[in-house]
Amino acid sequence: MNILVLCTGNSARSIILEKLLDRLGGDGVTTYSAGSTPAGKVHPQTLIMLGDKGYDLSDARSKSWDEFAEPGAPGMDVVITVCGSAASETCPIWPGAPVRGHWGVEDPAAAAEPDWDAAFATAYDELEKRAEAFVAADIHTMSRADLQAHVSSIEATA
Repeated sequence: MNILVLCTGNSARSIILEKLLDRLGGDGVTTYSAGSTPAGKVHPQTLIMLGDKGYDLSDARSKSWDEFAEPGAPGMDVVITVCGSAASETCPIWPGAPVRGHWGVEDPAAAAEPDWDAAFATAYDELEKRAEAFVAADIHTMSRADLQAHVSSIEATA
């Protein structure tokens, strides 16, 4: 199962959920992340926090979702957006027919530097709960309709 996590800047939330789903999903899940307007670098606090939690960050980079629309790019089974409700934030929309979900989380990268630890911890905890709920089900044998309902149920409980 290929999962694409989208956000605007691809520097914090989408990278966090990408790493969570890769770790929790096991061998049958490959997760990617991208942004509609990528920041061009992963937020330093994302790297610190995930590094402290033992994640492999060798491939962590801020990238455009255009990479996943090119010929030869992996097809996506699930696309999850993680944009929060900030008035100035536009959440990207992925074309095509993958299962879609929106697990909105406020952007920890928007926090003032003294508040980074708390903001990033909150985002991580919220995304971890959703990722755990996602992989707790037998996602590999679900019909498309059941998978969509499962993804949507996680969205509804957020």
